[in-house]
Amino acid sequence: RPDLEDKSSEQLHKQYRLCARHFETSLICTNRPYRMILKDDAVPTLFDFTSHLKKTVRSYVKHKRIRELSEEDLQRIKAPRNDADVLRGLQCIQDANQANGDKGGHESPAEKWEELLPQDTSLNLTPEEKGNKEFLKVLFETVLLLGRQNVPLGGCSSEDTFRMNAGDEILRKRFETMAEYTEYCPKNLQRDLLAICEMCIRKEVLREMRENFFSIVTDEVVDISGLDHVSLHVRFVDNMDCLREEFLGFVQCELEGEALADRLQETLTEKWGLNMDNCRAKRTMVRAPCLQEARAGQQDLQQYPKALCTSCSSYPLNIWIAKSTPIFSVTMVLSLMDSVQAFFSLSSQLQTALEASIDGAFQATAERAKELKSVCQGSWTERHDTFEILTDLYDVLVTCLDGVSYNICGKWSAYMVTQASMLSSTMRDFEMVMCLVVMKNVLGYTRAFGKNLQGHAADTYFASGTLTAVLHSLNEMRENLDVYHEFWLEEATHLAHKMAIEMKAPRRCLGQATEGSSEESPDHYYREALTTPCLDYVIAEVKGMFCEEQLKALKCLSLVPSVMAQLNYNTTVEITANLYKDDLPNPDTLSAELHCWRIKWKHRSRDVELPNTVFDTLQHPDIKFFPNVYTLLKIVCNLPIIKVGSERSEVGRRRLKAYLKATPVEERASSLALMHINYDAKHDFDMMVDTFAKLYPEKMQLPNVLDFLEACDQDSGEM
Repeated sequence: RPDLEDKSSEQLHKQYRLCARHFETSLICTNRPYRMILKDDAVPTLFDFTSHLKKTVRSYVKHKRIRELSEEDLQRIKAPRNDADVLRGLQCIQDANQANGDKGGHESPAEKWEELLPQDTSLNLTPEEKGNKEFLKVLFETVLLLGRQNVPLGGCSSEDTFRMNAGDEILRKRFETMAEYTEYCPKNLQRDLLAICEMCIRKEVLREMRENFFSIVTDEVVDISGLDHVSLHVRFVDNMDCLREEFLGFVQCELEGEALADRLQETLTEKWGLNMDNCRAKRTMVRAPCLQEARAGQQDLQQYPKALCTSCSSYPLNIWIAKSTPIFSVTMVLSLMDSVQAFFSLSSQLQTALEASIDGAFQATAERAKELKSVCQGSWTERHDTFEILTDLYDVLVTCLDGVSYNICGKWSAYMVTQASMLSSTMRDFEMVMCLVVMKNVLGYTRAFGKNLQGHAADTYFASGTLTAVLHSLNEMRENLDVYHEFWLEEATHLAHKMAIEMKAPRRCLGQATEGSSEESPDHYYREALTTPCLDYVIAEVKGMFCEEQLKALKCLSLVPSVMAQLNYNTTVEITANLYKDDLPNPDTLSAELHCWRIKWKHRSRDVELPNTVFDTLQHPDIKFFPNVYTLLKIVCNLPIIKVGSERSEVGRRRLKAYLKATPVEERASSLALMHINYDAKHDFDMMVDTFAKLYPEKMQLPNVLDFLEACDQDSGEM
């Protein structure tokens, strides 16, 4: 490079990335704490044209010419790589090996992941690869630490050297040998590190689930970086016979049913390597605006007939039905409930003010006041009797909100005053009052049914037999709708009169009347727009939610010894077990095995207690002697309607809600959420580094893995 001979040492170092090995050791000042500074008269040995006379021919063997990357190579390397790209690359390698006769046979996605994540790291590595691996391992440790603690990767203090001050010599060495204005962990590298961490943690979570039965649980739609995503959980029985419900990540959902179905199918099978033939249940928990799209995604899974669509034990049945109701008024009432609870949870002073209002309103019934105050201290918006509680407290809440908005005592902040005024104005709407009364009365018929259905094994078993009575009551209500609507309208009018709310139709329906037609009465409007569609939807939802196959599956709960005893050991599991006949290890011996199972518990010793739950039964030491019973109980455990007995699962769901509440929308990420929620998952940093090396082998050959990233960033900036 003759064009560089007139450049100063500082220019060569900063602009052309000449590092310390291009200079004689005597020309470098090493007595600085963090930097090695070149002396003013330093001349690179690169331009010492007589130095080659002093060297042996052997030294030239050590120099390796670096191939110049073409534009196509740069674009290929800079492109982000996801799980599907890795699997396609591995498939190409497998096809090539098969063509050469090296390897044959078909591999599943899980087996491909096993190849991608190697366990043997005893390879012949160059010094550059060893240095990059040590550096990447430190970066993975740092990223996982931040993710588990829900700390953003960047911030105002990102230039501090905490790890180096703690004695991390690897980072200190990198810091000292890098250029002054180099970005130490660029966004491209952060993205790659996060993707690999997410991949490895998910593999660890699913490690025990590969060959077991499971169910898919999709929760509500949330905003992740400005895009709608749905959170996915998986529910399964692990090798220790413990029921677990693990968070797997977020999946972007377009508001088109077919697109959402394809994305769910691709994510579950191709990217995550799940075998959907082992799926035994699915549950969707979304708000009404995304209901049709989510159900379209469920229809795509109908090719798996054993994957039953059920409700979920994490939400009361009444709340589950209300959230899925595609009626605008119902959605507004649910949103209002959440806002009111969040407001009174802002401070203990607001909670005290609410309790004082309850005491004043229920002076004649002290027991009811005590009960309501106890309920308000918890999450009263997710109970089986939520609508009854809100109806009793409606005028009390409005009175308390008015007191805060007036701020006569002057102790409330401006934010609290504004929020209280807005909530009070929203609650002083007759549409809200009428909708609340209708939901309370309609869902009152499913309240006891849902509470027992999501209770213990015996309660669930016997509740499944009362579905016919519940549907009969709802149909009888539908046949006499005019009479029931008149009673409900009178109840809503009486409640509204306490707060001086006028009975009228909402403003949005006034402009729907055509010219020459008379204005629609509030009675007729609420009967046609609220009462009738609400009741019709609840009836259809209960019918569709509890199909014949699901009721048969719940009958398998009679295998629990305590339920069996209440039935006098007369069960008909043989008939209901035909649904899962293909899943049984020994279907031909099912009848004989069930007979032995009944005899075992019927003639047990007096000091032997009967297991009361499915989980207690699975933990019994003799369960492995009954393989068909063992398999049926594990399948029933996967139904989301069965209450989870593991505290670990509840902690994970609470951490997800806390993450969404505490993290701003623009800082949310699927990778960080997965690390934070699955904080106790095992982390193999060597496996993560090896995965990075397999995905980006060209970067590992460089002296510094950051050199290539910086070159790519500069090239992108010029383009």
